[in-house]
Amino acid sequence: MNSIYKTLQKNKKRILNIDNVVGVGVGYKEKKGKATSDESVVVFVKKKVNKGDLRAHQMIPEKVEETKTDVIEIGEIKLLTNKGRYRPVRPGCSIGHYAISAGTLGAVVRDRKTGEKLFLSNNHVLANVTNGRDGRSKVGDSILQPGAYDGGKIDKDVVANLYKFAPIAKLMSESECPVASAAVSTVNNIFRFVKPSYSVKLMKSTNQNNIVDAALAKPTNLEINEEILGIGKINGTAEPILGDKIKKSGRTTGYTEGNIKAVDVTMKVSLGEDSYAVFTEQVLSDIKSGPGDSGSLILDSNNRAVGLLFAGSDSVTLFNKITNVMDELEIDF
Repeated sequence: MNSIYKTLQKNKKRILNIDNVVGVGVGYKEKKGKATSDESVVVFVKKKVNKGDLRAHQMIPEKVEETKTDVIEIGEIKLLTNKGRYRPVRPGCSIGHYAISAGTLGAVVRDRKTGEKLFLSNNHVLANVTNGRDGRSKVGDSILQPGAYDGGKIDKDVVANLYKFAPIAKLMSESECPVASAAVSTVNNIFRFVKPSYSVKLMKSTNQNNIVDAALAKPTNLEINEEILGIGKINGTAEPILGDKIKKSGRTTGYTEGNIKAVDVTMKVSLGEDSYAVFTEQVLSDIKSGPGDSGSLILDSNNRAVGLLFAGSDSVTLFNKITNVMDELEIDF
């Protein structure tokens, strides 16, 4: 074993017991932030402190035996979780409309008209599955990070406000016809006397299909880390290609990889509460995902965005084509 590694093994326990030290290893000594070719015992500290403010037992020696040391400030090391509170906010973390549980912040994008930075996720994450007329959400609503299910609080965790969404058309929706509403009201008034535990709703069938489940939120603070957790920078966009390898970073299952199994998919998707919607021009993959991963950006092996994850089962994941999302919401990367 190289002598520097022997020195480390002999002395690491003692070094780790020094106040403020969080780690120790072998690395190249740095000068003015740049690595040199000199190997050293690297001591990692929460925060660098002036020597004049340290007592003798708190000092890190300039040498350990005959090996030079290097002190690097790295902060406190914590287990990483996509469900935690991130400041600055960054894609891949938990986020959501105040009235929902939690989803995933997919990416930071730009408004085509204004150039403003915006948060991208699903309608059902940022806008509570609204069709725009049902009162489930409205522009300006508070967006939490982390989402409410992960501990986000309306009094301290509002990081954005709902800015724009693509309405979701359900297969069946409650009738908005005033004549029908009057008839339903009359029937329910009768039911109050003869069947108090019953009520009726008049539903109408719609032939509308959906292309995207997408929405935008406007950040309250522009101090944002645009790199996706576990993935890094986005390198533009691309079309999803059958068989291609893809990846994502989501609130629930973190970083996962898979392959595109089908394109130009039309799928009937459950929205919960016994309601459904049909989505066309979708992409199906075998990438692992779970509840709460909705809103994750799907990228190819070159870190190009190809889709926006929004639905899935135990064995497959469905996502919108990113070009459709961009056109619908008028955004760019």
